[in-house]
Amino acid sequence: MKRLCVFCGASAGNNPAYARLAFEAGKLLASRGIGVVYGGGNVGLMGALADGALSMRGEVIGVIPHALETKELAHKGATEMRVVRSMHERKQLMHDLSDGFVALAGGLGTWDELFETLTWAQLGFHRKPVGLVNSLGYYDPLCALLARAVSDGFVGSTQAELLLVEDSIDELLPRMEGWSAPNADRWLGRGEN
Repeated sequence: MKRLCVFCGASAGNNPAYARLAFEAGKLLASRGIGVVYGGGNVGLMGALADGALSMRGEVIGVIPHALETKELAHKGATEMRVVRSMHERKQLMHDLSDGFVALAGGLGTWDELFETLTWAQLGFHRKPVGLVNSLGYYDPLCALLARAVSDGFVGSTQAELLLVEDSIDELLPRMEGWSAPNADRWLGRGEN
């Protein structure tokens, strides 16, 4: 993997541990020669992630809509800042630039990006790994919801397997690097019992 797209909060949250973990995630990716593609912000977990990667002289590509850039939210130190017209264009470009996707803690925007990426994988629109870093158990309720959706028949078990979950990015990266996409029939849920 040359680049990973990282989805994370524009807020730092109430627990300073989340910002420290985002900073360390950026450092780890840069130390492994993996570029960071992200939402381009200089605030919250996004800013911490970028700062961590930049502290190790890593590649950081921000993708930000013009409306947010003009509010002075764009990270001035990013290796490259791509300014786009809309959130839809932002997500498409982030996908195009990346070899895989990781979600750290975040809110509605992070969840939107994560679920859209998973949906695109389910439909076979991309064959890239999608990971979730469950720091401090933040995503425990989401993992429980996904298990419930499988048991109630709304999500196929092979579709649920598209999301790789670990407690740290250090644990997640080897799984993502060793991941191979199932064939499209399995992605769409065909052939399941």
